[in-house]
Amino acid sequence: MTSNAVVGRRAILRQAWPIILANAAVPTLGLVDTAVIGNLGTTAQLGAIALGAVIFSFVYWSFGFLRMGTTGFTAQAAGRRDEAEVRATLGRALLIALGIGLVLIALQAPLAWTALQLLGGSQEVESVARDYFLVRIWGAPATLAAFALIGALIGLGRSRTLLAVQLFLNCLNILLDVYFAGVLGMGAKGIALGTALSEWITCLLAIAVVVRLLKTRRRDGEALWPWHRIVDRKKLRRTLAANTDILVRTLTLVFAFAFFANQGAQYGNVTLAANHILLQLISFSAFFLDGYAFVVESLVGTAIGAKRYDGFRKSVRHSSEIAGVTAVMLAVTIFLLGAEVINLLTDLPEVRQLARSLLPWCALYVLLAVAAFQLDGIFIGATRTGEMRNAALLSLTLFLVSWLPLSAALGNDGLWLAFIVYVIARALSLLIFYPSIRRCFT
Repeated sequence: MTSNAVVGRRAILRQAWPIILANAAVPTLGLVDTAVIGNLGTTAQLGAIALGAVIFSFVYWSFGFLRMGTTGFTAQAAGRRDEAEVRATLGRALLIALGIGLVLIALQAPLAWTALQLLGGSQEVESVARDYFLVRIWGAPATLAAFALIGALIGLGRSRTLLAVQLFLNCLNILLDVYFAGVLGMGAKGIALGTALSEWITCLLAIAVVVRLLKTRRRDGEALWPWHRIVDRKKLRRTLAANTDILVRTLTLVFAFAFFANQGAQYGNVTLAANHILLQLISFSAFFLDGYAFVVESLVGTAIGAKRYDGFRKSVRHSSEIAGVTAVMLAVTIFLLGAEVINLLTDLPEVRQLARSLLPWCALYVLLAVAAFQLDGIFIGATRTGEMRNAALLSLTLFLVSWLPLSAALGNDGLWLAFIVYVIARALSLLIFYPSIRRCFT
């Protein structure tokens, strides 16, 4: 990706489809773990895998700033044709990832205890889950480093390489899980060991691939890893500040979805189950919408680095048009065919009936969510992370303020309506700060 990159609709689609497939492949790691232990292990081991997956999903999602921050800074450096800074950006991200990973390993015992106390479970399940956690946590530095490497690939517009890395991880994870848990009979520990090893091997492969890419792009006389740039205090502070902003934004998002799920549980098990099924449809739609958001991160960052406002406008317009059409198609599909998907996901008549009645809310959410996804991508590419943080806090506040009267009046339907208010607020609050992006071109 260079400052002269084509930003037409076909080019955006060519970049987006590998990201969409890579996003869709991510959940298969958890599915593989569940399938292997579900066929080869005990009920307690299956429950332990479920608890462990929740813990690691939360921990790793919290550090997603390593991917997002790297993408924006990398794309901007590439737009300026400052290849030494591209490498330095990755170097700083890898250092931060390694530091966080080592801290997680050092704190593994209290982290495991705290997480299991919060989630709960039988004594047998907690014991197995703890063993699973204490093995898999050794893969944390590799996983976090992979976030930085993925961010660099997206920032440089290398979405097909990203897909290849993700598919390699999935295939290797399947083989190692089956070998350790099945052939060697190690159970949940084998699943954890297989996953951790696959994370490390994939990380090393990704490093080799990215380093080779960086060498081919290198046209400057600086060292491959310019340490004076990597440890530059001003740039380190900027990186850490951006990462902190994105962390706050991510935690508010996690809280909003957790709050929605928790409030649904207040209306009973049937409502909880129905809401959960519809959230799976929303998560599936996010694979597509995130694909376009990732592309616009790279395009916007490159345009800002090159000081090309025309490229910025075209990137935003073309990607938003494609994302908007995709959102309409997804919403219509959910509305018309969602009932069939619900039937596949559950055979409980009362859950099916309630989930079907809520399909219009789900479809409306997906239709409106595209604006928030696109704006997130634009702000990440522009590295306007302070505005993202403020918008996230504002939209969460509006969600909570609207939830109380709406749920009191309409019950679970009011909860869904407040959830839709939230996704609209996410977009509108970012639009408030949108004019500030123009300052990036001055």
